[in-house]
Amino acid sequence: MSDIFKNLFTRPPADCENLPEDEGNEGNEQEDSEEDCEGGGEQLESIFKTGAVITKKDNATIHTITIIGQIEGHYLLPSSQKSTKYEHMIPILMATEESEAIDGLLLLINTVGGDVEAGLAIAELIAGLTKPTVSLVLGGGHSIGVPLAVSAKKSFIAPSATMTLHPVRMNGLVIGTSQTFNYFQRMQDRIANFVTGHSNISDQRFRELMLNTEEIASDMGTIIDGEQAVQEGLIDRVGTLSDAIACLKEMIKSNTHK
Repeated sequence: MSDIFKNLFTRPPADCENLPEDEGNEGNEQEDSEEDCEGGGEQLESIFKTGAVITKKDNATIHTITIIGQIEGHYLLPSSQKSTKYEHMIPILMATEESEAIDGLLLLINTVGGDVEAGLAIAELIAGLTKPTVSLVLGGGHSIGVPLAVSAKKSFIAPSATMTLHPVRMNGLVIGTSQTFNYFQRMQDRIANFVTGHSNISDQRFRELMLNTEEIASDMGTIIDGEQAVQEGLIDRVGTLSDAIACLKEMIKSNTHK
């Protein structure tokens, strides 16, 4: 396992500036504090490399993951482009599910979309977690970001955020055969089935929004804001970070009482 994931489940940073002096106490508080500070350094490294952070408050340990930029799939994106790498996300989600130290998962989403296969793989993993999960769309949850947003057990969207629903696109040369169009149709069906299976929007309405030709110039699709996403049944609630955290803590509290 790489150093990135070894450092994932360290304790949050302690106050490293005011370490207590060793007065011979049996608990050896100074050594404990120094260990906490070392864990804080590892936590900062995890934030820098993966955008993940673990916090503990009100008897709830929350693992927060950011899904930003473009979802990177089988091809490496330029280093100048912000991306979420699925080879990072898969082991992080696996570790979250198996770790006894983690009570719940918070997903902060601001993505333009990206690789369909990688996005669906991540969304399936999130949907399969047994622990409480909450997503919050900030800025945008476009394209394959839609399945990622609805994959959590509860979903939120900021009032200023938007989501773009559109058909599957492919860059580069496309062979115009019936087999190609059949492949596109099957991929769109996979996306539609996942989204409608993890939200309250109907299959018919989702496809209507996805295939709309009257809103986006020279393209199909629909752009919806936070309020409309909730009205359509795509997202559960309009809210902010504090709303999402409060909801997750309530879910964690209920989960521990089962």
